[in-house]
Amino acid sequence: MNILISMRPKQWIKNFVIFAALIFSKNLFALEPFIKTFLGFILLCLLSGAIYIFNDIADRDKDRNHSLKSNRPIASGRLSVKNAIISGSLICLITFLISGLLEPKFLLLTLIYAGVMLGYSFWLKNIVIIDVLIIAMGFLLRAVAGAVLIKVEISVWLFICAFLLALFIALGKRKHEIVLIGTESRKVLSHYSAEILDQLISVTTAAVLVAYILYTVSAKTIAKFQTKWLVLTVPFVLYGIFRYLWLVYQKKLGGTPERTLLVDKPLLIDIIIWIILVIVILI
Repeated sequence: MNILISMRPKQWIKNFVIFAALIFSKNLFALEPFIKTFLGFILLCLLSGAIYIFNDIADRDKDRNHSLKSNRPIASGRLSVKNAIISGSLICLITFLISGLLEPKFLLLTLIYAGVMLGYSFWLKNIVIIDVLIIAMGFLLRAVAGAVLIKVEISVWLFICAFLLALFIALGKRKHEIVLIGTESRKVLSHYSAEILDQLISVTTAAVLVAYILYTVSAKTIAKFQTKWLVLTVPFVLYGIFRYLWLVYQKKLGGTPERTLLVDKPLLIDIIIWIILVIVILI
């Protein structure tokens, strides 16, 4: 149980990004691509969970002085460092073996993802700007993995949107931390300020909206899907981003994006409607 807790199942919602390729390649109802994507999702959950174990190993001394993080299994001593290393390594090994059997290129991406995220856990998360870019890179690798897994080509615009949206969420989390928790919670926060984060969020918000709008009206997109109506999904993307900004700035949420997405009913309903609308338009 302590191993499962350390793997942070609540964070696994991020891995649903792998399904983007399935939806936008119009393969959602094709059995074989769906099964491969679902298996890829499970493998990413296991791998990201193992990375969280190593992250907690790296942060165990600092976590012991934190009011909430001190309750984590490794920081509290309920899970020994030795057992955590063995468990995390075995989970990674199993994930890589199954990934290789599923699709060799998917294995390559899981190896890259593990390398990038381990680099983040032990070093890169302490470098200003790089920390949020690496988080966004993790989402991009998930999206690319989904396309590689079912061997389809996805628009570069879609990958850009995934990267920018993840960057937007990561910056919102930093904003929440620096305003409500203070710079003590993360070493890298001492290099940020509320003002610079506001500017970065503004730039990223505009970028993700423009990128998504350009994707929906692109001649290549219209030709690929044989429809011009994907643009109808733009208002829901606008609302979702504006709603999230409202939650970050007015309700002081955003510290745990995955919880915010699930707890805020208007935002959750908006995302569900967007998904349904995209599926209906692309069928």
